[in-house]
Amino acid sequence: MNLRDRQRAETRLLIQKCAIRLFGDAGYDATTVNDVAAAAGVSAMTVYRHFPTKEDLVLYDEYDPVTASAVAAQPPGRLSSRIGRALEETAALGSSQEKAFLLARLRLMISVPALRARHLDSQYATADAIVLALGGASLGADEEFRVRATAMACLGAAHVALIRWAEGDGEADLAGLIRTALGSVFGD
Repeated sequence: MNLRDRQRAETRLLIQKCAIRLFGDAGYDATTVNDVAAAAGVSAMTVYRHFPTKEDLVLYDEYDPVTASAVAAQPPGRLSSRIGRALEETAALGSSQEKAFLLARLRLMISVPALRARHLDSQYATADAIVLALGGASLGADEEFRVRATAMACLGAAHVALIRWAEGDGEADLAGLIRTALGSVFGD
């Protein structure tokens, strides 16, 4: 990343962290984009430049390319196992700050109906990234359908694991919960 890209990423993270904190303290519906901008020390226009919608303040992350790369790097084998292993790998949280941030985001996604609805859009985007990583346009229609269906089933299982993890205050092993959820769906 060049300096400009790093500064942009830092600003985006600062804004998102301020938003998550305000949403947790005052409530999602009671917090305005102007409130978030003031807390982050930026203009409302800067917030909108990084996050086109209020929902994006919670839902935005950069996991899709990471997940897609992890799927593509898996050795050949059963499709659900390849995607599942990649989801487990990307569930590894580095620091306690990353864990707390993800936990706060998940709690908002669980409790705010508008965020639950928009989260489905993000799952479609992740499935698109997985399909692209596994061949994309070179896949025939039937194979693309099979890959997309498997990806969405894996993502659904992972979502259930994330909810369980959040309900348990992030104490459980997230990768283990994802493995268990995938095993329940695919019998692996």
